[in-house]
Amino acid sequence: MTILFKNARLIDPEAGSDAPGWLVVSDGTVTQLGTGEPPAAGEVVDCAGKCLAPGIVDIGVKICEPGERHKESFRSAGLAAAAGGVTTMVTRADTLPAIDTPEVLEFVTRRAAQDSPVRIAPMAALTKERAGREMVEIGFLLDAGAVAFSDGDTVTGDTKVLSRAFTYARSLDALVIAHPQEPGLSAGAAVTSGKFAALKGLPAVSPMAERMGLDRDIALVEMTGVKYHADQITTRRALPALERAKANGFDVTVGTSIHHLTLNALDVGDYRTFFKVKPPLRSETDRLAVIEAVASGLIDTISSFHTPQDEESKRLPFEEAASGAVGLETLLPAAMRLYHAELLTLPQLFRAMALNPARRLGLPGGRLSAGAQADLVLFDPDAPFVLDRFTLRSKSKNTPFDGQRMEGRVLGTWVGGERVYGG
Repeated sequence: MTILFKNARLIDPEAGSDAPGWLVVSDGTVTQLGTGEPPAAGEVVDCAGKCLAPGIVDIGVKICEPGERHKESFRSAGLAAAAGGVTTMVTRADTLPAIDTPEVLEFVTRRAAQDSPVRIAPMAALTKERAGREMVEIGFLLDAGAVAFSDGDTVTGDTKVLSRAFTYARSLDALVIAHPQEPGLSAGAAVTSGKFAALKGLPAVSPMAERMGLDRDIALVEMTGVKYHADQITTRRALPALERAKANGFDVTVGTSIHHLTLNALDVGDYRTFFKVKPPLRSETDRLAVIEAVASGLIDTISSFHTPQDEESKRLPFEEAASGAVGLETLLPAAMRLYHAELLTLPQLFRAMALNPARRLGLPGGRLSAGAQADLVLFDPDAPFVLDRFTLRSKSKNTPFDGQRMEGRVLGTWVGGERVYGG
C-alpha cells in the first residue's frame, strides 16, 4: 500500500525546515517528498495544512511491568504514546524487579511486542538491582536487545564501581545513560533550595548538586572513553561543564525534561504534589537558560520522563509523596508552549524530540527524508483545549497540567506506515 500525505506542513528536523509539501510512504518507508503536484497513491491523507513530523522518540519512559502493572502496562502506555505522537518509547529499567538480566529483558520485549501499538526500545540497568554494587552482564544484555544502560534516578555513589562499569561499557561500545546528581546532597530533597523552599519549610537541594554530579561523570568519561548521555540537565550552573566536555571532544550528549522546560519551582504553589518531580523543578532563570541551551544544540534531547504514580502515592504530604509525572500524551502540547512563546521553532523541537534521540540510540526513526522509517505524527499546533487528566489513556493520572489551557492536538500517528491513532 502506498500512502500519500498531501497538503502537509512538513516539519523536517534534519533539514531544519518548516514548509508546505507532500510525502509518500510505501511498505513502511518514506519514498518521496516534495512540493507542487503530488503523485498518485493507493491511499490519500489530506493533512489540510496541518503539521506532519517524524514520530517522537521518547527516552526514559517508565512502564511498570513487571511489578507495578496497576500503575502502567505496555498496553496503556502504548495507547497513550500513540495518542501523544510518540512512535518509539525508550523504556527505563527501574521496574520491580529491575531489568538487570537477559531473562527479564526478554520478558519485557515479548510483552511489548504483544501489547504496544508503538515501538519499544528497552534500556537495561547498569548495576544489579540498581544497587550500585556490581555491574550487570552488559554483553549478554546487549545481545538480548538493550539499547542503553542506566540505573535511572539512582546514583551510584561508589565511583570505583561506576568507573569499572564505564570501562566495560566502552569495550562493548555500549551507551550509558546517567542521572547527574551528587547523591549525598540530593538525598531526601523535595524542592530546589531558595526563598520559596525556605518559606514552605520543605527539604531542599542546591542546583550545585547537579553540577557536581555532572563533573564527576564527565571526569569518568574522560578516563574511560565511554559513550555517555546525561538524562536530565535542568540548571544553568551545569551548562559550562557540558560546554567544556563537548569542546574537548568527549562522546557526551544530554537531555532535559519537558516539565523543566515549561514549569518552575513556584508552580508547586500550596504543596501540589503533581508538581513533585525528580530532579525538582528549578528557578525561572534556570528554565530559560535550559531552553536557550536546547535552541543552541548544547542540550540534545527533550523527553517526557513519563513516571506513573497511583493516587495513593501522590495524595500524601509533599515531602512524603512520590516523585514523577505522566507525560506521553502531554509532551507535544507542552512543547507547543515553547513554540507559541517563540522560544523554540518546530524543527528545533523535533530535532530534540525525534532526530537526536534516534541518532544517539542508533534507531532508524526521527527523519522525514527518503528512505526513512515511516514513523509519523500529524498534529495541529494551534488547536486549543483544557486538559482533563481523567481523559488520559495512562492508568495513572498524575499530570501537573491538569485543568490547564493547552494548544496542540495530535490528529494521527503512524508506525511503519500503519495508522495507530486517529482516523
